[in-house]
Amino acid sequence: MTALNRLDTVLSDLGTRAEAVGGHALRYGLVLILVWIGGMKFTAYEAEGIRPFVENSPFFAWTYPVFGVRGMSSILGVIEIIVGLLIAARPWFPRVSAVGSLLAVGMFLSTLSFLVTTPGTWVSDLGGVPAISVLGQFLIKDIGLLGIAVWSFGEATRAVRR
Repeated sequence: MTALNRLDTVLSDLGTRAEAVGGHALRYGLVLILVWIGGMKFTAYEAEGIRPFVENSPFFAWTYPVFGVRGMSSILGVIEIIVGLLIAARPWFPRVSAVGSLLAVGMFLSTLSFLVTTPGTWVSDLGGVPAISVLGQFLIKDIGLLGIAVWSFGEATRAVRR
């Protein structure tokens, strides 16, 4: 075996290990975010923080008259925590994790809709470039989280078949 072949083997092994560690970091980072932010939904601070998004959404505005600001925030918190726990079940129940991941995909698609339904998420421009306000910056991270949820769904679904 030549030195170049040995180097290729070592790099391939490192790549495989890095990919495995990265997959765990993606999945359980997503779980941490969902559980932590879900827990925050039980506070008045977070309930008021999401208020502009919910009350301006054609999909969610109806919930405030029905559940109230704190009630709706708590419902969202329960959903986020449950989705996070479902995703975390991957080592034991990959099918359950796939369901949780798919639910997260739907959740992030719905929160990304706030980018177009919430006034003030876009600043007209910064020197000719469209700019995202602080409200929009809060939401833009959901694009990355959506990607992680899609990856988690795919990986967990493949694990069911094994």
